[in-house]
Amino acid sequence: MSFKNLAMIGVTMLSLIACNKSPNQNSGKSENGISADKNAKLEEVFSDSTYQLTGVAVSKDNRVFVNYPYWLDNHSYSVVEIKDGKPVPYPNEEWNSFKKGEDGQNKFVTVQSVVIDDKGFLWVVDAAGIGLGKVYQHSAKVLKINLATNKIEKIYRFPENVVCEDVYINDIRIDNQNGFAYLTNSNTGGLVVLNINSGESRLVLGNSPSVKSDPNYHFSPLGTELKKSDGSPLKVNSDGIGLTPDNQYIYYKPLSDNRLYRIKTELLRDFKTPENVLEKNVEDLGKFITTDGMIFDKNGNLYFGDLEKSSIVKITPDLKMQTIVQDKEKLIWPDSYSISDDGYLYISNSQIQLMPWFHNGKEEFKKPFKVFRIKI
Repeated sequence: MSFKNLAMIGVTMLSLIACNKSPNQNSGKSENGISADKNAKLEEVFSDSTYQLTGVAVSKDNRVFVNYPYWLDNHSYSVVEIKDGKPVPYPNEEWNSFKKGEDGQNKFVTVQSVVIDDKGFLWVVDAAGIGLGKVYQHSAKVLKINLATNKIEKIYRFPENVVCEDVYINDIRIDNQNGFAYLTNSNTGGLVVLNINSGESRLVLGNSPSVKSDPNYHFSPLGTELKKSDGSPLKVNSDGIGLTPDNQYIYYKPLSDNRLYRIKTELLRDFKTPENVLEKNVEDLGKFITTDGMIFDKNGNLYFGDLEKSSIVKITPDLKMQTIVQDKEKLIWPDSYSISDDGYLYISNSQIQLMPWFHNGKEEFKKPFKVFRIKI
């Protein structure tokens, strides 16, 4: 049987079992519902003592890209390629030269994530929300960059009814087979569906409970509920997003609770699908763990970073969870993921729980910020 067929079987199993089996029914788990194996080895790929990073992307020829959101005053470049261990602004210095007050239409403002697709293009999500604030001068955008030429191939911009000033586009997944991209809105909640051929876009599920963080979940990456400077608990809506290897389902979840959801992409791709039909077709897969990003491998395994237990978790096609590595010193808010062709899971660590936003204006970072990888 071919590798491709095995992958398709794995995805089909996940699709069938997810509808009929709660993760609480799985056997062979520890008390917290996760069976722990021997820790995988964390290999350091890159470190930066100066600026906070969030995203990582690895190309087929093992080029590594990292992004830095404009969240704190201490900020410089937004997207870099790692060369000889050093960050080199990418695709050039000009795109990484933005300063407050300047026009942000053709410069990076607040880059949230970087993703490389199956055709060798780097996709850059610029939420343009400085300090997680409102969108700066309507400059939210997505860039498609050709890694073969290092040239920007296309810039996608959004109408006000899709990305208004209160929308924070966060992460992205690309389906080149059908010509669509899917993004999460982590501020008000929702999914942005982008036709990558026509440039048309649509914001959906903005009022669905599936994109809203559960107010009753006490998100505690530091052992106690994480609270903002005003004393209110941190609540982050739809954030992590995953596309199954067969492109049939989008998986997503709010960051600050443990529920996971999915919806068929064929419904999202048809812009005539009514909102009430979309909401009825959201599938609640049950309670798992909190995570920021997520990613599928070719076999249909889904990887999460448990923010509250400083670990990386694999959810197999039969919905069993397995901790593959735990390290409270190294995995400080595992954020985003990329899988290389040679079978490594790359992990960025953003240390968000140690930001001054949660510590009376004082930075508690354990510098440097790091990117690791593990063999999967």
